[in-house]
Amino acid sequence: MGEGYKVSEAVQKVYGQLSTDATVKAGIEVLAADHTDTIAEQIAINQVEAPPFQESERAGFYMAKLQESGLSDVRQDAEGNVYGVFRGNGNGPRLFVSAHLDTVFAAGTDVMVKEKDGKLFAPGIADNARGLAAILSVIRALRRSGVQTVGDIVFGGNVGEEGLGDLRGIKAFFRENTNVDGYITVDGVKEQIITYLATGSRRYEITYRGPGGHSWNAFGLPSAIHALGRAIAKIGDVQTPSQPKTTFTVGTITGGTSVNSIAADASMLLDLRSASEAELKKLETEVLALLQVAADEENARWGSNAIRVEIKLVGDRPAGQQSPDLPIVQAAWAASEAVAVPPEFGPASSTDANLPMSLGIPAIRLCGGGAEGNNHSLDEWYDPANAYRGPQKIFLTLLGLVGVAGVSQPLLEKRG
Repeated sequence: MGEGYKVSEAVQKVYGQLSTDATVKAGIEVLAADHTDTIAEQIAINQVEAPPFQESERAGFYMAKLQESGLSDVRQDAEGNVYGVFRGNGNGPRLFVSAHLDTVFAAGTDVMVKEKDGKLFAPGIADNARGLAAILSVIRALRRSGVQTVGDIVFGGNVGEEGLGDLRGIKAFFRENTNVDGYITVDGVKEQIITYLATGSRRYEITYRGPGGHSWNAFGLPSAIHALGRAIAKIGDVQTPSQPKTTFTVGTITGGTSVNSIAADASMLLDLRSASEAELKKLETEVLALLQVAADEENARWGSNAIRVEIKLVGDRPAGQQSPDLPIVQAAWAASEAVAVPPEFGPASSTDANLPMSLGIPAIRLCGGGAEGNNHSLDEWYDPANAYRGPQKIFLTLLGLVGVAGVSQPLLEKRG
């Protein structure tokens, strides 16, 4: 995606200036030379567990790394995010760059990394140990090259991106930090990808409750499982647009106690998604109405009013729409071309960038470099060949956005 896309003359000028500056070129060289150390760091990060809602050990490990890197004001907030500041000369915008600390894997999962035929194998080694390691490499390049930025760059690791974490870390950060002018999440590994659209989602836990009873002696009572089945069938018939892409799925179902019991309760987890906030709301309204209809029909079938439905919102990720002509998008494209990485736009996705996009803060997802497979599985793997190109692209994107003293003006605008 992105065929025919071109950046503005102003952005071309900035990247022409950056590409010929000695300190910037030194930073690019540092990142290539740092490749082996970055991979070792990625392995070390991965081998510190970070289950959902239990990221504290990895957060502490990463906070120590940020302190070692020489950032200012390194701290951990109340939600568990860790971050510090690379200070500019005080005259530019403030950019936040982070990677999520958490994984999808439960406590006790074997996260020790194994190497075979040049690839690294371990749950979480790509998603998102690579993103965390790439950020540390970029910080080292800034330090060792002697680059003086105009604006500040806040680097960090955030909690709560995966699953029912519901972006709790990034939500907390932006509640507490209202002076941020732009955001980049480092998530995924394919260095060509630039994502500037966000898929929103609503996740619900739906529970039907009834009296329950013996399948023979109490026959005639309404069943929570039957009500759930009616609801699932109705959801399955909902029509959604292909553009903007809008989807639904019932991810899990539970209920009942035995084969010869009328179920007293039954539950499902429901996932609704769209690249459009308006379409997501439309889908949500339609589906939630069907849940009560299913309860009413089960009650009517047996002449009862005993079945009731409980609806609990367990996930809320806002959708985000931005123009590809935003400076943050153009900077990433130009930076990619400058380090000979053919850029391409990724489809709308659900990442930490959703939240700032929904707030009107320019935000994109960039990737850490390398190749990956079997993400979110015990067989997850990562190929580090030429992975330094990811941090090189991130490095140049940051410099274009915050500016380099005596070389280029910031492309990212201060919001106020």
